[in-house]
Amino acid sequence: MKHFGSITLAVLIAFASTTFVLNCDVSGQIAQLVRRHFPNFISNSIIGNTNIKSTERDNININVPASSSSSINTSMMSSDTTTTTTTTAACSVPRAIRKVVLAGEQSEGARARVRRSIGTPGLRNLSPFLMLDHFSIKPGAGFPDHPHRGQETITYLLEGAVDHEDFAGNRGTIGPGDLQFMTAGRGIVHAEMPAQNADGSANVGLQLWVDLPRELKACEPRYRDLRAAEIPRVDVDGGKATIKVISGQSHGIDSVKDLAYTPVWILDVEMKPGAKVTQPLPQGWTAFSYVLEGDAYFGEGDARTKVAQYHNVVFDQEGDVVHVEADPAATGSTRLVIVAGTPLDQEIVQYGPFVLNSKEGVYKALMDYQSYANGFERAKDWQSEIGKTMKH
Repeated sequence: MKHFGSITLAVLIAFASTTFVLNCDVSGQIAQLVRRHFPNFISNSIIGNTNIKSTERDNININVPASSSSSINTSMMSSDTTTTTTTTAACSVPRAIRKVVLAGEQSEGARARVRRSIGTPGLRNLSPFLMLDHFSIKPGAGFPDHPHRGQETITYLLEGAVDHEDFAGNRGTIGPGDLQFMTAGRGIVHAEMPAQNADGSANVGLQLWVDLPRELKACEPRYRDLRAAEIPRVDVDGGKATIKVISGQSHGIDSVKDLAYTPVWILDVEMKPGAKVTQPLPQGWTAFSYVLEGDAYFGEGDARTKVAQYHNVVFDQEGDVVHVEADPAATGSTRLVIVAGTPLDQEIVQYGPFVLNSKEGVYKALMDYQSYANGFERAKDWQSEIGKTMKH
């Protein structure tokens, strides 16, 4: 008997039909395989591969927090993602803007709405980042039971509440300012369902997909929460700007350590009109900033560029600081996130929620999921309790 229930099938189709992966070449073999598993699905997905070019890591000093004691086995991290602490150079080099992309609104999951920037035709090849969604989930919508393999997902809730449940027995609810970090590894099936708010208001947040290094694709899945109260803050520019140091380092403040296998910095910056922030970033890392509220100016002098709400700013890898200023003429606050991660020198082949390093890996993920094998054994006869609340 096929493992794909109607809701799971709908979620997988939504993932697959809105995920674009690098080269515009649909594999006939994969298309046949998908048609066999999803007979009513006409694939609009683009699947392919790319070789993410390696940065010259041997010549890069990466400025990150020093390691601390943790329950995470850091020896599992690849040598490419090992980090060291250095002192920021006195003469910093600002990062230039490479691209600005509007996060267009689209449907996702089961009747949810997202604004997606990373993972669209206009913004690919941003290793280690695979997707960034600014989601809004109203009552009756959500992300019921669905699988993942080969990546990590980071969910940052801005408004409302979202429940998580997976077949490994992990359960949790995050509220405003909380995060959940989920490593899919060799395979996981989970559900993410929003609170059914009495006033009908939406649950709003960000979800970032991060690629796993090749050698960690088959690691055991894991899940952890990060509560708003655990996140340190730092005030800058005379108190006109506040930075939540979710992951990484800002103005001498370090975050909680070892939240994800692939090193990632996430900073939530809230600024009063005219506030200015200069944020150092690890050299050679991929970096972007997504504007949640208001307008912001990035860069200085002739390079100063105004960026509006719901736009994603991608920076060049050269340079070690980002300059940002809130619109001085604004009547309200400006809010944005600054995100950086170590690029992975590996091939990416993605089909919906499966992210591997070869087409063969994608075939295997589809077959393993259907046959409850190689990481998906616990999917057999499993159904989340929170997924049952999905309204049909």
